[in-house]
Amino acid sequence: INAEYGEAPMMAKDLPPRENTLFKRILKCYENKQYKSGLKHARQILSNSKYQEHGETLAMMGLTLNCLGRKEEAYDNVKRGLRNNLQSHVCWHVFGLLQRSDKKYEEAIKCYRNALRWDKENLQILRDLSLLQIQTRDLEGYKMTRHQLLMLRANQRAGWVGYAIANHILDDNEDALNVLQTFRKTQEGKPQGKPADYEFSELLLYEASIMVEAGQHREALEHIYRNRENIVDIQSLLEMAGELHYKIGDYEDSADVYEKLFLRNPENLEYIEKFIRASQPLNDEESLSLCQRLQEMKPRSEAPLNFALKHSTGDRFRSLVDGHLQKQLRKGVPPLFNILKHLFQDRNKYEIIRDLLLGYYKCLEDSKKFTPDNETTELPTSYLHVMIFLAQLYDYRRDTKQALFYIDRAIQHTPTYIDPYMVKSKIYKHAGNMKEAVFWIDEARTLDLADRYLNSKCAKYMLRAGMLDKAEETCAFFTREGQPAVENLNEMQCMWFLTESARTYYSSKNWSKALQKCHEVEKHFVDIVEDQFDFHPYSMRKMTLRAYIGLLRLEDSIRGHVFYNKAAELAIRTYLHLYDKPLTDVNGHGNGETDELSEKEKKKLASKKKRAAKKKQGQDTT
Repeated sequence: INAEYGEAPMMAKDLPPRENTLFKRILKCYENKQYKSGLKHARQILSNSKYQEHGETLAMMGLTLNCLGRKEEAYDNVKRGLRNNLQSHVCWHVFGLLQRSDKKYEEAIKCYRNALRWDKENLQILRDLSLLQIQTRDLEGYKMTRHQLLMLRANQRAGWVGYAIANHILDDNEDALNVLQTFRKTQEGKPQGKPADYEFSELLLYEASIMVEAGQHREALEHIYRNRENIVDIQSLLEMAGELHYKIGDYEDSADVYEKLFLRNPENLEYIEKFIRASQPLNDEESLSLCQRLQEMKPRSEAPLNFALKHSTGDRFRSLVDGHLQKQLRKGVPPLFNILKHLFQDRNKYEIIRDLLLGYYKCLEDSKKFTPDNETTELPTSYLHVMIFLAQLYDYRRDTKQALFYIDRAIQHTPTYIDPYMVKSKIYKHAGNMKEAVFWIDEARTLDLADRYLNSKCAKYMLRAGMLDKAEETCAFFTREGQPAVENLNEMQCMWFLTESARTYYSSKNWSKALQKCHEVEKHFVDIVEDQFDFHPYSMRKMTLRAYIGLLRLEDSIRGHVFYNKAAELAIRTYLHLYDKPLTDVNGHGNGETDELSEKEKKKLASKKKRAAKKKQGQDTT
């Protein structure tokens, strides 16, 4: 609601000066969230017998009551106000705001449209309508509303940008570009503020991104170079320039750009891959030479070496991986196995790494060196990390016996080190022995009770082992005090816990609990979709346009997320099972599914059956 309502002709005609002043105060109090004061002013107007049925005052009183949590009274007052003044845009707008607060978006849109029948050019109602249209993805309606806002306020940036976005999300890239270019022409004679203006920079990059989507690669490249002085996001500019140079065939310029990007972030493997691609090497040897060149520029960077390991073979690979393994094992890098894991898909590379590790293991045991040729003696931690890596290596091929041999030796070597316990737990999990896996991950957890990751991992293993109560107790160490762990995890949208709990309940044939957890996951995704509502006006105001388009596209595909798929699949399986084998009465007649229910659930089911039987008996007698 905007204070402009206080100046509306209808209000001036209906209310005398004193009451009109009070009405304006109601609007002011609503804007400043002083709801009790606004309620007091509304009652002052309605206490006058002449105006006790004044529609707009009743509507504002209802809106204020809604903000105080008195929803039933709010609806009663708003509907009463609307009955008394069906031609008031204020009453219809307020009714729409109430519907919107209850997430009844379709009903709210109808109310806003009715409000616009009586005040076609009300900017606030049009803005609110556009927000609901983009939220419900009424894209054609959104485009029309944004066009109307542009026509009413052609001097405001938001009108132009909003209309451009409306065209863009409808894949009308040509019109979106025309709108943005026309807007920039209207701003040419005006000062843009500081030379490095973030909002103007984002507008320029957004325009370039639309050009890219429209297939205008050369025009987009010319656009970003022409306006490079006004673009403050240098990384985005370079990324876009590198890709555009490649698409139009300027491979040398593309390689130069990606080289600059590599120097900005030498650990980004994507920059290295695109630099090599743009350099057009004829074979793997040339690719590795280019990679070596990047390594010389940034000797401490590991990304060029990872690229070289991926593309090298034979003796060249052995030489590279030998030096890399010794360096990383000496430092004790915990994620080393995961970093190199993608190489194991090549059996030859897997065997080379395994042979090197076995050589290190033997030499460290005999002479405390990685190889006989090494001059320096290694610390005991190097031996420990070699054993851990070997255990992971054998576990990758599901050689449980060998994996357990090396990990047991690692635990004996350093019983206070957490990583061997975690690896041993994972070995048992891969072998299908979840009870042993839980035992060893719990051992790791007890070595560091302040580690949230270990706590979560332990709870997850417990759930997979069917130990629901124990998992909840474990999670309670890191949840809010005075609140059950399950409730707090649900509040925090901890979806891994919900999906794992649902799977555990499904395995134990507790169908109702399994469905409950699945629907809780579904509710979280509904909340995520609802939460985008606040970003519609925010993104337009702050000009985070590329991120905003990314958000809209993410929300459109949010139900493709792995957590949603897990919960949906489990819910479908449960419903199909209940359809094929419906639950029957507790006396044992039927398929015996009730034997798997708890006593409380059996009593509840029996009570439900009795009520249904009585109802049916009553219908038969009548």
